[in-house]
Amino acid sequence: MQRRDVLKLGLASGIAGFSSFSSEVRAEEKKLLSGARYDKLPQWWGFNLLEKFNGRNNRFVEDDFRWIRDFGFNFVRLPMDYRMWITDNDWRKINEKVLDEIDEAVQFGERYGIHVNINFHRAPGYTVAQPAEQKSVWTDPEALEVCLLHWKTFAKRYKGVSNDLVSFNLFNEPGRVEPILAQCVAAHKAIIKGIREEDPNRLIICDGYEWGNNPFFDLADQKIAQATRGYAPSEISHYKASWIQNSGDFPTPTWPIISGNGLLLSDSKREIKEEFRGALVISGQFPNKTKLRLHVGTVSGTTSFVVIADGKTIFEHQFKPGAGEGEWKTVVFKKEWNVYQNVYDRDYETVIPAGTQKLEIRVTQGDWLTLKQLAVQSENTEKETAVYLSPGWQQPPSEFQYRESGHSAELLGGDVKDKTWLRNRLEPWKELQKQGCGVMVGEFGAHSPCPHDIVLRWLADCLDNWREAGWGYALWNFRGSFGIMDSGRTDVDYENFHGHQLDRKMLNLLQKNS
Repeated sequence: MQRRDVLKLGLASGIAGFSSFSSEVRAEEKKLLSGARYDKLPQWWGFNLLEKFNGRNNRFVEDDFRWIRDFGFNFVRLPMDYRMWITDNDWRKINEKVLDEIDEAVQFGERYGIHVNINFHRAPGYTVAQPAEQKSVWTDPEALEVCLLHWKTFAKRYKGVSNDLVSFNLFNEPGRVEPILAQCVAAHKAIIKGIREEDPNRLIICDGYEWGNNPFFDLADQKIAQATRGYAPSEISHYKASWIQNSGDFPTPTWPIISGNGLLLSDSKREIKEEFRGALVISGQFPNKTKLRLHVGTVSGTTSFVVIADGKTIFEHQFKPGAGEGEWKTVVFKKEWNVYQNVYDRDYETVIPAGTQKLEIRVTQGDWLTLKQLAVQSENTEKETAVYLSPGWQQPPSEFQYRESGHSAELLGGDVKDKTWLRNRLEPWKELQKQGCGVMVGEFGAHSPCPHDIVLRWLADCLDNWREAGWGYALWNFRGSFGIMDSGRTDVDYENFHGHQLDRKMLNLLQKNS
């Protein structure tokens, strides 16, 4: 009998002779959550484990499973790279030795009462990572054939193993597939059909498209569950993430996020409707001297900029973008308009006098500029209060209201991203549930550069919403920059945990919601 046959027999029946389990280890076992169904998933809570992610090919670590169990969680997702189990770079040749290592992770799952979700993060013909696959599983028959070969191999391998222990997650975050959505759906259906030819009862979970954000309503009749993501807004989850374009330009995160139109146009631009020109306004009582910080983004041509408090100018500056070095960070010359539109990406500050009731921020002469962030801090408050700003062409300038009470202050108005905003984003997925699909959050988290206190406040709102919806989740990751251990955050008071750096506050928050 081959090892994979022992695996199937052992996991399916729990026989005492299952190869790698001693009676001593079996005493540690924790009962798996039962009743895993495509139309109603258990309340799984856990983590993504990255031992075979994006070019890595390490064995899974038993201690991870033990600790996850001991922390009170019951789920792991294994986002894996198919290149790790092929031989000689031939995507048709599968290396049994590597599959044995995946079997070992499933054994750890049974041992510690943890469901194991097997995911092709890089599948033959599709990946969200770089480099892209040479052929697309959505449109190329050979890529689909090979992808089906791999999934059928896994289906044969785990046939008879309980859905309470193992599920399949077909593709990681199909991206912007709108132009070929029908082909994408067809590829999913072909893979689902192929798996069920080998294992009719296997629990299958499909990520939503547009990087997990939109449910596949066209798969609602396939008797599968679906997984969404918890990375919104990206200004928090992927702040300064090197693999995300322009993430270094995200302003310092806040939560909730108050945002508005940061495009300020000169009155001289008569070709633009008057309603889109004018001042950004902050109204309300400023009882104390208050520092105003404005983060300037791009400036077009020689442009005069002022801040006015109750009719009196308290700050003015003339920007003169040009060639060479200057106040700016990057020189940008627009040949078609014969103008420099340099990126300044820097702060300018002034002080709002005590007693001010109306603040106006405007461009008085020249062309236009963009503000990326506006922040205030009273001499009586402990923290800065900030709002995000982004250029809104054909939009009127934003208006905000300032309120100060005790040692705290807030800016109201504009566009708000908060717990309610997060909850509203779940509505399409709740509609999918009504059509008979179970839902979970396959990945979520925030990259380590995001301030820890902001991450915890944001996570608390995310977790509350998912708990209210009855959805399980898997944090990306367990150990690493998004995780509860060895994240490399510089603003965490870590606890030493078996030689690892444990973020106890984040762990406590997750445990509270599990």
